[in-house]
Amino acid sequence: MAALSIRFDEKLAVVTGATGHIGRAFCKEFAELGGACLLVDKDGSELEKLMAYLGTINGSNHSYFVTDLINASSRSDMLKKIHEQIDRIDLLVNNAAYTGDSNLDGWAVAFEEQSMDAWQSAMEVNLAAAFHLTQGLLPLLKKGVDPSVINIASIYGIAAPDMGLYAGTSMGNPLAYAASKGGLLQMTKWLASVLAPDVRVNAISPGGVFRDQPEAFVQRYIDKTPMGRMATESDVVGSMIFLASELASYLTGQNIVVDGGFTI
Repeated sequence: MAALSIRFDEKLAVVTGATGHIGRAFCKEFAELGGACLLVDKDGSELEKLMAYLGTINGSNHSYFVTDLINASSRSDMLKKIHEQIDRIDLLVNNAAYTGDSNLDGWAVAFEEQSMDAWQSAMEVNLAAAFHLTQGLLPLLKKGVDPSVINIASIYGIAAPDMGLYAGTSMGNPLAYAASKGGLLQMTKWLASVLAPDVRVNAISPGGVFRDQPEAFVQRYIDKTPMGRMATESDVVGSMIFLASELASYLTGQNIVVDGGFTI
């Protein structure tokens, strides 16, 4: 048997939320391993700067599309342009999301104050966009080499929150976040079954990633985590690289929980 490797030479990954913490870290690692990235994010998110940086890593033909993922028309326009410019895709990473600390009215507040506008926004970005892009890019994925989709979900797609973690902070855990991530996990399993054996579909559910949150929250979170710390972007990206590589060529429909044992 030939030796397995983690290299992505001549492979192309479409990454949504590319300029966010996890998206940026993944793109950097993917480029380090020889791959090219098609970056997708909203206006004002420094896509051009990230593309230029990735080019200094491996010289690959990285590109980007400014897209408002909350807007179906914007997503459709992007899909049309991708089909006009690209022949095949090897990986789709549905990473963009509204999270618990997003600046959205009616979002990180008490349940009684959570708004339908915030709910609908979360469902569009966290769930509908993943459906839309996976469906729209499927013809190009089927032309890829060991093509796969990675959906970035959350531990709150499988577990209820401990709201005491957020006491005394401006942070929160909106219902729409949990519901959209739970839906993303079920979509992962559905797609894995229906798209096999042509395209693999897997998910990663990160636990809390340290980003200078309030000290009280961080300490409470660490106290509940067997590994004694919050996650880093590198912890999450390691699992993403694994799922994207030939090491995971027989894995589909799986959800890797990267939470230091928080949910056990």
